Amino acid sequence: MAVVLVGAQWGDEGKGKITDFLAEEADCVVRYQGGSNAGHTVEVMHEKFMLHLIPSGILYRDTLCIIGNGVVLDMEKLLDEIEELEKRGVDTSNLRISYRAPLVLPYHKKMDELEDRYKRIGTTKRGIGPAYADKINRAGFRIVDLIEGGSFFEERFKAQVEYKNRIIKEIYGEEGFDADEMLAKIKGEAAKLEKYLADTSLLIYQAIKDKKKVLFEGAQGTLLDIDHGTYPYVTSSNPTAGGACTGSGIGPTSIKKVVGIAKAYTTRVGEGPFPTELTDEAGEILRQRGAEFGTTTGRARRCGWFDAVILRYAVRVNGITDLAITKMDVLDDFDVVKICTGYKYKDKILTEFPESINVLKECEPVYIELPGWKEDISSVTSFEDLPLNAQRYIEKIEELTGIKTALVAVGPKRDQTIIKEEIFC
Repeated sequence: MAVVLVGAQWGDEGKGKITDFLAEEADCVVRYQGGSNAGHTVEVMHEKFMLHLIPSGILYRDTLCIIGNGVVLDMEKLLDEIEELEKRGVDTSNLRISYRAPLVLPYHKKMDELEDRYKRIGTTKRGIGPAYADKINRAGFRIVDLIEGGSFFEERFKAQVEYKNRIIKEIYGEEGFDADEMLAKIKGEAAKLEKYLADTSLLIYQAIKDKKKVLFEGAQGTLLDIDHGTYPYVTSSNPTAGGACTGSGIGPTSIKKVVGIAKAYTTRVGEGPFPTELTDEAGEILRQRGAEFGTTTGRARRCGWFDAVILRYAVRVNGITDLAITKMDVLDDFDVVKICTGYKYKDKILTEFPESINVLKECEPVYIELPGWKEDISSVTSFEDLPLNAQRYIEKIEELTGIKTALVAVGPKRDQTIIKEEIFC
């Protein structure tokens, strides 16, 4: 059975925690897009693990963890991540990497930093956008190219370094790179990763054929999708459910469920419109109680009330079948909690997410208010034991989206997850 986990907001919804929770039951966890710009925090017992490229299922020894062809691979960061996990006693021998994974190279990171001065999108400066641009422009390199080597590859590589150096020097006035030094460095990195390489599309196909439980883990979120997000304030890949197919090499008929993960409130990082953003004390309470600081960059996240408009949109573009609501406990101290049900735009009320970024910038949220529960719910283990007002909050989200809630997280730890509906069934 194949299940896709997607972020249903602007990312940072707690996908790492939910993936880790479900990975105990899964046979295989697949990361299908993004790069080291993503950050998933997993808390086990009293330990926190910050994962960037490695799937969250790595903490389970018997779970096969796959980095698919849709992920842009920063080999230096991946090797650091493997080393850190192994230092902490985590066995990474169950990791597999697609031969087809495109590489993030040093010049991609440099150009990302230089270009964002003019784009002003607020990227992580990890080279993700330039690496994806080269992939689409057929100017990139895959890890298999380094393993195979040969004169054709080296000629292409040196030509690309020369081309990138001209841009870096002539447009930005900065120093470029030595092609031979870079080539030696990345060949060394690829050699260390060679033992993990595999035809991952075949591995995933065989696992699904053998009726194993396969979990596809997206990075970022629906509103950051390159096609369906708040363009241009988006990432450079498809975090939506369709990306699971192209980013891992399996067909859409293999997918049985799509789980949309949403916080009990809304956050986003970087630039771009955010209708329910709170810049008052309530927003700061959400930020502090929710520890809303980026796993990868440490940037403070912008916080606001729950937005049902974007969740309905996420349901539509992903084909979401089940919801996982995270960080419910962050709302424990509020007398009143709010849900945005529509946007006021000029003299109209919009109930569907607008196509135009300029329209979204002018939208004001239309709220309904619900009574808070004013109780510590962090130790609650069943839905029926939640305070009645907390139950009603979740039921209102279900009513507004038309989708049932399967999981409710009341804290960061594995055992702080309420199972309302089984996912693998």
